Amino acid sequence: MEPITFTPPLYKQRYQFVKSLVEKYKPKKVADLGCGECSLLWKLKFCSSIEVLAGVDISEDVMKEKMHTLSPLPCEYLQPSWRPLVVTLYQGSVAQKDPNLLGFDMITCIELIEHLETEELAAFPDVIFGFWAPVMAVISTPNSEFNSLLPGVKLFRHLDHKFEWSKEEFESWALKAAGCYGYTVEFTGVGKPPPGAESVGFCTQIGIFVRNYMETAETVKYKMTISHVYKTIFKAVYPSLQDEKYLQYAVVSEVLYQAHRIKSLWDSDHAKENGHNQATEEEKSCWPPGHCVKFLKKCDLRGHQERSQSRGTEPFMQDNAVCIPLEKLFSIPRVKQLCGTLETLIKMITGKVELSVDGSSVIVRIDEDGNG
Repeated sequence: MEPITFTPPLYKQRYQFVKSLVEKYKPKKVADLGCGECSLLWKLKFCSSIEVLAGVDISEDVMKEKMHTLSPLPCEYLQPSWRPLVVTLYQGSVAQKDPNLLGFDMITCIELIEHLETEELAAFPDVIFGFWAPVMAVISTPNSEFNSLLPGVKLFRHLDHKFEWSKEEFESWALKAAGCYGYTVEFTGVGKPPPGAESVGFCTQIGIFVRNYMETAETVKYKMTISHVYKTIFKAVYPSLQDEKYLQYAVVSEVLYQAHRIKSLWDSDHAKENGHNQATEEEKSCWPPGHCVKFLKKCDLRGHQERSQSRGTEPFMQDNAVCIPLEKLFSIPRVKQLCGTLETLIKMITGKVELSVDGSSVIVRIDEDGNG
């Protein structure tokens, strides 16, 4: 018999299965039990619905090898996402109750239960379904009936496996646990058998457990009084535009960029109106923003409010400065998306961006030495 290969590899199929469930049901809080090197967590951190991501493993050293992959990248500070995201790793046993995993929408347990000792396996259903009680739990384990198709497998697929179940054994365990704790369960898997061997089932069998009751506030409150036993070894709080400091930074950066972009276009149009084919050296020096741009600390724009009403929202020259009306900046989709209202825009940039005396325009100075 030719060796069986899976495309993509079986572990990637398992991860993709979980990711597809997340994309379908959009849970906000997801935990992975037996997270190991954090590969599944890394994949899930890109799912836009997830705001809280947690991993649990008995081995602190294994998690520490790859936990850095769960840290925010520099670009995520420069361009924060709208969603908040907190990633935490805990060292502890899945046979222990810890309040840190209460209130999760989904808990995954991928290729873990076969590593549990008899006592741990006996305690596990009460921990995951009775105590943590997630809305959904996803548990996968090897299907021992598939082993006869895998060359080199004599008893178990891995030296650390304490058991490997047939389809009937896994379904019996899962149905019993689901019935005891108020869940329904359906069975599926990944890793299809070759033609002619369909009866053995999937190489990896999966149970999807769904809670069919609502937890009461009193129950959750009581569970929260249980002592914490897990050790926190990693925590990353991602930058988010829901945090006012990151939102203000994004608004100010966008306003400055757009103000200088508009000024650059205004310079070009102004040069054409005056019969110039190309911008002068003075006009060229105004770009890019942040390199040589300076702002007026004070601009005398008496009577500007009346003049701006006649000019509408177009930029105009005033006292050696180009004035960009805030209404024009707010009409830009990205600025409006960030701020929501003109009042919020004004609040965010006041004190951070130089404004006209009446506060209606952003001022971009044109220095006499050519530095704009």
